[in-house]
Amino acid sequence: MSAPRTGEPGGTATSEPRAGEPGAVRARLPHLRLPLLACAVLAVVAVPAAAVLRGPTGAAGVAAGVALVVVSYLISGFSVAWADAVHPRLIMSVGLVTYVTKIVILGVVMGAVAAAGWPGLPDMGVSIIAAVVVWTGAHLTWALRSPLPTVDRSSDH
Repeated sequence: MSAPRTGEPGGTATSEPRAGEPGAVRARLPHLRLPLLACAVLAVVAVPAAAVLRGPTGAAGVAAGVALVVVSYLISGFSVAWADAVHPRLIMSVGLVTYVTKIVILGVVMGAVAAAGWPGLPDMGVSIIAAVVVWTGAHLTWALRSPLPTVDRSSDH
């Protein structure tokens, strides 16, 4: 007897690879496309605006802030996707270790930048806030528009 196909009673809700199968990490990353696009649009608009309003240092601060947020969220997204692809029980521990590691590194780096007295720091701070809001809004939009998986329980009886 062959395994049930997607959409058939007893079949899985999606056709994505299961944990440990080839392509499992990539299949868990579609939620990154819209937030990446939104942050790219933010950078395309905000960096030139900062260059006009605050000069090259302001533009560099804005670019660094947006890049920092994007890299931070990508690290989290990839590490959690990897953990889920290896074994779903790893998600919480990998996610927490990733978060703590990122926050410690971020704190040390930002402390060093602040101690150096870089004049682009205020612009960087504002762009970090803007990029977090943009990323979160885009991610929420993606989540609300994504179809929810369903399970046909009538075949269980």
